[in-house]
Amino acid sequence: MGEVSQEVKEFMKSSIVTDYTKDIQQYNLGPLWEAIPEIMNKTPQPHAEAYLWSDELIKKKMAEAAQIFTPERGGERRAIYFQNPGLTYRKPWGWASTTQTIYAAVQMLLPGEKAPSHRHSQSALRFISEGSGAYTIVQGERIFMEEGDFLITPKNLWHGHEHLGTEPMLWMDALDIPTIYSIGGTFFEPFEDGLQQPDIPDNFTEKRYRGGMVRPVGDDKYTVAPLANYKWDRTVEGIKGLMEFDPDPHHGFAVEYINPSTGKSANPTLGTRMQHLPKGFHTKALRHTHSTVYQVHRGSGYTVINGVRFDWKKGDYFVVPNWAWYEHVASEDSYLFSVNDIPIMDRFDLEQEQAYESNNGHQTVTGEFKAAFR
Repeated sequence: MGEVSQEVKEFMKSSIVTDYTKDIQQYNLGPLWEAIPEIMNKTPQPHAEAYLWSDELIKKKMAEAAQIFTPERGGERRAIYFQNPGLTYRKPWGWASTTQTIYAAVQMLLPGEKAPSHRHSQSALRFISEGSGAYTIVQGERIFMEEGDFLITPKNLWHGHEHLGTEPMLWMDALDIPTIYSIGGTFFEPFEDGLQQPDIPDNFTEKRYRGGMVRPVGDDKYTVAPLANYKWDRTVEGIKGLMEFDPDPHHGFAVEYINPSTGKSANPTLGTRMQHLPKGFHTKALRHTHSTVYQVHRGSGYTVINGVRFDWKKGDYFVVPNWAWYEHVASEDSYLFSVNDIPIMDRFDLEQEQAYESNNGHQTVTGEFKAAFR
């Protein structure tokens, strides 16, 4: 908004204005003249804050949860979500919000456990951080999961989980819950018979797309992503191909998970990437309209967000809010999985990006974030 003169500022504080504002508010009417400075910012002013959750804290709290909750007792999923401290008291978008549009959580399934099937109007995805031997069943297809795999569950599809292995399994969940909740589009339905039983071959979609970007004939109009599981080894192969060339100055060596039928994002409302940062690589800073939630799959380093240094290592999660300056530095070869809301921003034609021009593209560190470990 334009600059306001001192005369106008004094008038807005006068009793004639404040009294009138109070008068209309009793009728559930609002004064735009007071609201406009907050709701019409010159640039995005996110309520979400940059934050980091340590692997030690997550593992400790998940172990405690395992002693208290099971899928049969206390809820359908043993999951702990990342509540952004800047959104705790802001509704409707603040409930279970890691950013203003994204819900992210860690889920644990123990050997022998079953998580009953259900479906909902939110689109979901998961990235496997530890373990193997469990499967998710989506619309009758059992999809076995291993560390480093990325899986999608499009909205309104039945899905549940079972662990047939011998060690605990952990994965990241991400959904568009805050977005769907804020626009009033939430639907949820439990599966009547608990865990859905398979009625098509295991890993069916993975086998159909074994050729990578060679698309099966007939899938050209398949708008719901036909590939349910993006395997870790194939993701790494894609990144290795990029490493024959110079890294992107802002992203290193990064790939995006896409719908092989349409070429668009694998999830219609959430974007997903795997990013490799070689040891010593320092990205140049930038900011953009979309927000991002990171999971450190391998390696260690730090990210500078609006001048504050966030040190990270394997198993940590951290948030880069929208329109925040950020840059990454890898202390060792590192892989960062990330979820963003680019598809949402693109649908509203809001996505913008800006590179940091000063100091050869790098911010000055003005502080350091201290993560909780207990």
